[in-house]
Amino acid sequence: MLLLGCVKEVNDFELVISLPNGLCGFVPVTQISDAYSKLLSDQVAGRELQEDLNSLSDMYSPGTLVRCIVTSVEKSADGRRSIRLSVNPKKVNKGLTAAALTAGMLLSGMVSSVEDHGYIVDIGVRGTNAFLPRQKAQNYIKLAKKGPDLKIGQNLNCLIVEVKNEGRIVRLSIDRSEVAASLATQRQNWTLSNLLPGLVVKAQVQKVAPFGITLSFLSSFTGIVDFMHVDPKKSMNYSPNQVVKACILSVHPTSKLVRLTLRQTFLQPGGSPNQVSSERMGAVVEESTVKAFFKQFGAIFELDDGSLAYARLKHLSKTRKSFKPAAFKTGCKHKCRIIDYSLMDEMCILSLKYQIIEAKFLQYQDVHTGDVVKGKVLALKPIGMQVKITDGIKGLVPSMHLADATLKQPEKKYSLGDEVHCRVLECRPEEKKLFLTLKKTLVQSKLPVLSNYEEAKPGLITHGFVVCAREFGCIVKFYNDVKGLVPKSELSAEPISSPEEVFHEGQVVKVMVLKCEPQQERLLLSFKLTSKPVPKDKREHTPMKNQQVKYEIGKIVDVKILKKKENGLEVSILEDEGRAMASLPTVYLSDFVANCKLLWHCLQEGDVLPRVMCINNKGEHITLSRKSAIISALQEEQVVRSFSEIQPGMLLTGYVRNVMPFGVFVEFPFGVTGLAPKTSMSDKFVTDTKDHFVVGQTVIAKVMSTDEEKQRVLLNLKVSECSSGNSAVESFALLSQYFKEVKEIRNLLRRREESSVARSLSDLVPGKELQLVVQDVKEDGSALFSSSDASGLTVTATRYHLGGEGIVPGGKAKGLVLHVDILSSVVHVSLREELLKQK
Repeated sequence: MLLLGCVKEVNDFELVISLPNGLCGFVPVTQISDAYSKLLSDQVAGRELQEDLNSLSDMYSPGTLVRCIVTSVEKSADGRRSIRLSVNPKKVNKGLTAAALTAGMLLSGMVSSVEDHGYIVDIGVRGTNAFLPRQKAQNYIKLAKKGPDLKIGQNLNCLIVEVKNEGRIVRLSIDRSEVAASLATQRQNWTLSNLLPGLVVKAQVQKVAPFGITLSFLSSFTGIVDFMHVDPKKSMNYSPNQVVKACILSVHPTSKLVRLTLRQTFLQPGGSPNQVSSERMGAVVEESTVKAFFKQFGAIFELDDGSLAYARLKHLSKTRKSFKPAAFKTGCKHKCRIIDYSLMDEMCILSLKYQIIEAKFLQYQDVHTGDVVKGKVLALKPIGMQVKITDGIKGLVPSMHLADATLKQPEKKYSLGDEVHCRVLECRPEEKKLFLTLKKTLVQSKLPVLSNYEEAKPGLITHGFVVCAREFGCIVKFYNDVKGLVPKSELSAEPISSPEEVFHEGQVVKVMVLKCEPQQERLLLSFKLTSKPVPKDKREHTPMKNQQVKYEIGKIVDVKILKKKENGLEVSILEDEGRAMASLPTVYLSDFVANCKLLWHCLQEGDVLPRVMCINNKGEHITLSRKSAIISALQEEQVVRSFSEIQPGMLLTGYVRNVMPFGVFVEFPFGVTGLAPKTSMSDKFVTDTKDHFVVGQTVIAKVMSTDEEKQRVLLNLKVSECSSGNSAVESFALLSQYFKEVKEIRNLLRRREESSVARSLSDLVPGKELQLVVQDVKEDGSALFSSSDASGLTVTATRYHLGGEGIVPGGKAKGLVLHVDILSSVVHVSLREELLKQK
């Protein structure tokens, strides 16, 4: 179907086209012209930079009339129809032949190349070369204000001035005065097969009906003007045989039905429809008067400013059942809201639906940075989550912003259709782009929203998120792409040597503005939230009563170690300037039992531990945990907060609370506990439960059954039952976390400059080759060695790992480090030749 449309919006990869009767269509960037598509293909192929390739916004402006053809009508997931269009002349003008071309014809063309004396224009007619002389384009170029030259892919309303060699060569003009005066006549030999929208004709009224007018034109053609396209100044004051000027709006390919318009704007080719002011969009009109009602289509209203507007049938009431035709008799008044503007009908589009009239957000212009909005999950993609705010507003939650912590498997936390509360990070109405965050700390923050540099006054405290952590400090981002630097000296009250190991991308932080230069967009920040230094003698032990500080389970904090105790660490929470006290049990330092003791051994009083989570806040006692599996489960909300939420089949992350002869008690965040009986503890036969689990060990448990009356939960800890299905990914993630912690332990040891033993332990890694000197050979066949790289350490090899070598005290040998036992300062090595060769 051929249609006359008007460019409504120009986006990066498509044109949004206003079509007659309030419809909208889309022209993809690949449906402009053959020459433009070739430039795009060459650019994508990367053969060379295409200097002639211009963006759509360089060639098209809202308000420009274009001829287009429907290529497809697609149905979207939410049931809406999407009309796909093309403006390619080869498709729009496919009914024309070289022999049919005559002087005076008006048709669409696209610039295909720029020459010295003019332009080669693609008019889509096979065997025809169309040329536009430069002098016939100068007036148009000057008025268009799109640069000194026409551009490849630019749409032109072309008037044929001269035809040579039976249509093989034509000369064109786009001079606005010549185009505006053009009129389609019988002499031009138009047929129903090649008739084009946008042609202005002289017509005669045949019949006047309530729904429109029937016209005859070009001697033998008949067309219809519907009720939306009569001249509003003349209303329906037309009579049979009256001669009028009309413009063709559409031509149906099979039925050959022609629709026309009598609106004055379209009666001069090359004109532009009237537009509505942006302030009018979204306006609520308290009283609009019904001018006409059409039971199959909708109603025409007169607004408070005297202009006419249209409401589709589905927008006249909440549902079809609640619709009452009697309420739309001529003269009836209704409250409504302007929801759109149809350029091709020069009418506002209305809705009388209460939920739309009362809606807070109707268009992107209504959404402001920092607003908290409610939406539904539309799609989960690698770049993030698409969220539907309203029918016309969609936003993107970048993957970094799906939660306070980065989600590895967001599909476990979110499902399509889930309702979510987001905060607006940035809104670009002109591009129809909306960026959101689901980070709980940002969404619930009561601190000021920093959305421009002018608002960044020294002393302002607000929330932001880390986008970069390097040796120089951290770059923190806020709203509307405002960002600032936290230098290394302002990261903490305690020195931090490697910021990249303490802070991570996406981490939500509270910062204070130190200095801002708005014109240069420079912002200096600090993580130290007080400008008053605490005296040294009062800095360590000024704890406030913890009941004054409320820490929700799941809250992430940074802490400083005050004291090492036998079963854990006593720490102060830096967020409250060290005045809030908490305990961090040794068994909660890691998911890995072996690493718990190592970390306790390596940590020292005064060390700062980042990203520790509150897991218990009963009374004055705050308990913290560094178990990454527990932290991830809480942040991804893969937890139960009460007994009533537990369902059989659930996989929950917890830790062993107690090991009894009959089974293992497992505790989960928020205090829910369950029992794994001896028979459900392991895939292996269990003789002694203490051989399989220890108190504090992190476990994944499957809920087998619940007893609501006795408030009991039975669990299964068998590995075969507790995998979520992707065991390879889970195993790799656990292994990666283990080695990350081992690296952290080595870094802690390396800091102890006063201890040569600690330095040796930190430098020795499995696989390192050592030069050894035999010290002793024991009765069991094992041997003890010394090495310059293992000063102060015990180096040993079992009989097997001596590899049959005949060694004697004082002899020299090469060995490979197998394992470093940091707690006992023992290094296990191998002298086996096959291992040394692999190295």
